[in-house]
This record gives sequence, structure tokens and C-alpha cells, in this order.
Amino acid sequence: MSEIFSFAERIDRWTRFISNENSPRTMRFIRFNGTLPPMPRPRPDNIPARIEFAWAKYEHAAECMDWLDDDAVPYLHPFTGTAIFPEAFGCNVHYPENDMPVARPLVFNAQDASKLQVPSLDHPALARVFGIADELRRRAPKALMRLPDIQSPVGIAALIWEKGDFFTAFLDNPDAVKELVGKCTALLMKFFDEWFSRYGQAFVAHWPDYYMPRGISLSEDEIGTFSPDMFREFFLPELAALSNRYGGIGIHCCANSRHQWPGFKEIPGLKLLQLSRPMDQMLESLQFFAEHCAQFHRLADDSVADPRDGVPPRARVLLDIAANSRDDAKRYAEYLREAL
Repeated sequence: MSEIFSFAERIDRWTRFISNENSPRTMRFIRFNGTLPPMPRPRPDNIPARIEFAWAKYEHAAECMDWLDDDAVPYLHPFTGTAIFPEAFGCNVHYPENDMPVARPLVFNAQDASKLQVPSLDHPALARVFGIADELRRRAPKALMRLPDIQSPVGIAALIWEKGDFFTAFLDNPDAVKELVGKCTALLMKFFDEWFSRYGQAFVAHWPDYYMPRGISLSEDEIGTFSPDMFREFFLPELAALSNRYGGIGIHCCANSRHQWPGFKEIPGLKLLQLSRPMDQMLESLQFFAEHCAQFHRLADDSVADPRDGVPPRARVLLDIAANSRDDAKRYAEYLREAL
């Protein structure tokens, strides 16, 4: 029999799931977008449309809570691309007609990198994000806010510094790399400090959209190119500093990162890990991180094998499935509840 959790019950389940204190073994997302139009691309010339879409999405999610048996919570989403922090450092941004914004490199050598200064939060690229979030919060003063697209410090630096020269600089000019990555970390700390002071510590992660009672979330997509030793030298210190400052971290990674899994376990306060990899690696990761952190697992539809297959008994897993109709959403919810 279905059981529709209230908002407070969902928050309690998420808090226990993330903290691993009397945790549910699984959390469930049923993605049903109803009649929502396509999300507007994050351009500076369509901010009103982005606000209205975010508001419509929030109202739709709140309505779904009344009938859909899953763990989703409504949130306000100041949707952005990956270019906001590189743009704040001075990068030009290319806005394709039907794709996400792309930051163009600003730095082409170590000397260029050394000239950059940590930007102010008043920079238009960041002020726009806060402006959108402020308007959404004005409409719903107690609603959860979802983080914008946050890349890791190395990920931001990789967008600022031309990739070919950037990668060779890890060997030829490691101090210059660390200097720029440190500046990216400093900007993220300024941003997060202001964000949480305005909207509270609890938030919905940038990707995927799980609830966190405190901490941060970000994407770490550059690690597939580097050795485990380089991960520990260039990536781990900044990730640890961010996690320690805010009380935990959730990480999305779509890189081929199998060789970095031991390093992930060294990040203090790792709360949830979402790996976008082929199914065999996903199942392997469920075992590898079973007792270390919560994980995310995407299902294609309810024709897949029993979702318990390959999931270790002590693993905490977020299962995600998309539905094309309200009836499908209800059917998938019942399927997952019975299977689990």
C-alpha cells in the first residue's frame, strides 16, 4: 500500500539518510514533469523567463507531494550553467542557440594565471544568480533553495585556463596551478558564505537534487585524467577544506574515476556520491562505498531487474526513475515500494 510522506517526514528521512543515523536503506525519486515547458537556457537576457519557470517547477513539485509516493521535496532553482564562476574571473561566455553557456579560456600560461584576482560577489555573473534566488525566496520565504551549478576548484580552474596548457602545467608549473585553484576555492567560500547567510544552511544539491541539512555539493569532473597521487596533491586539499568549512560534501562525478575511488574515501565528510558511469561500474561502486557514504543510482524504467540486485545490505542508495505520465509515476512508485 502506498504511503505519501509529508514534507516534514521527507525532511526527516533525508536527514537520517545523509547522516546515516537510523537511515532508510533507499530513497526514491519519481521524475514526472507533467506539462512543464522546456527549461529556458541560462542566459542573462531571459531572467524573467527563468524565474517564472523555476516558480512553475516549484508549484508543480508541491502539487506532486499530495499524490506521488516518493521522497522528492519542492525547491526553488536559480538554474545556471558552469560558466558563472569563470565569468566572474573575467572569462567571456559563449551562448549557443540551443545549448548551455560555455566559458572561453582567459588564461593561457602560468603568468596569466598569477595576474588573476579573486572576484567580488558584486560581479554581474554572480549578482544575477543572487538576484534570481532573492526573487524566488521573496515568493516563498520558507522554501528550500537549490544550489546553482557548482564545479570543484580544479573544475573552475580548468574552464579558466586553456586545457592543453593547464594540464601540462600540473607537471611544469604546479605552484601556478595550486595558486589558481586556491583562488577558485576562495571565491567558492565567499559565495557559499553569502548563500547560506541569505537562504539558510539546509539546501537541495546542485546535481542530482537531493536534500542536505548542511554542507555543500559540487561536481568533480576532471579527475579521470590524473593519477591518484595527483588527486591527493591537487584535488583533495581543496575538497577537504570546503567540506570541513561547511560540515560535509556531496559530489557528482561523470569522469572515468575508478582509479580515484580510494581517494574519494579520503575526503572528510563525504555524504553522498553520484557517479555517472556504465552499469557495471555503478554496481561495483555500490559495493565499494556501501558503508562509506550514500549513493545515487538511476533506473531506466520499471522493466529493469529487481533494484535490490547488486545492492549490498548496508548500502544507502537513492533510486531515480523517470515517468511519462501521472499513471506511470504512480505505477513506478508502487513498483519500487514493493521491490524494496
